[in-house]
Order: sequence, then structure tokens, then C-alpha cells
Amino acid sequence: MAKQKAPSVIDKFIALPDSEKRRIIAEIEAETPEHRLARSKPLNAEDRRRHQAFRRKAGRPRIGAGSGTVNVTISIERALLKEADVVAKKQGMSRSELIARSVRAVIDSAA
Repeated sequence: MAKQKAPSVIDKFIALPDSEKRRIIAEIEAETPEHRLARSKPLNAEDRRRHQAFRRKAGRPRIGAGSGTVNVTISIERALLKEADVVAKKQGMSRSELIARSVRAVIDSAA
């Protein structure tokens, strides 16, 4: 038998009568920033971790074991670059990923 999930704070608020919701909202809106600051406290380790994860920018997904990337400027024939772009698009990957996989294949075959 599955354990029933406890209702969230939001679910509890939604279940309140409208008059109670209005009273709570009026109470929150009447509070000054100074009052909120007086009630605040430093984040504990778990809350700090969650806050940092929330603030972290969403960027490109990290690929590979090192996942540290370096921008590299290379010279390549225009026709070869166009071919690479076509292949990358067919394979559903970026140009960078195609080049990285190609370099990896050459390194692995040389070993």
C-alpha cells in the first residue's frame, strides 16, 4: 500500500476559506521590510546548498569526465566545415561535440 503524501503548505492555503486567505494576505502585506529582516535568520548548510543550486546559472550541459571546457580557435577549410555542420546536424549534435568526438576517436585509435 502506497504511503499518502502529506499536503504541502500551498495545498493547505488553497483549502482555507476565502476570508482566512484575505486575512493572511493582509497580514503579510502589512509587514514592513524591517519586520521581515528582524524575523530572518542565517541559512543552514542544507538551505545554503539549495539556494546556491537555485542561483546557479543554467548553461550548456557538461559533457565528458573533465567537463571543463576551453575555447579553441582553429583554421579549417570552408568546405570541410560545411560538411562537418551537415554531419553534426544529421547526428543531432553541435559542431563542438562533433569535433570533440572526432578528436577523441583519433586519440583512441592512436593508443
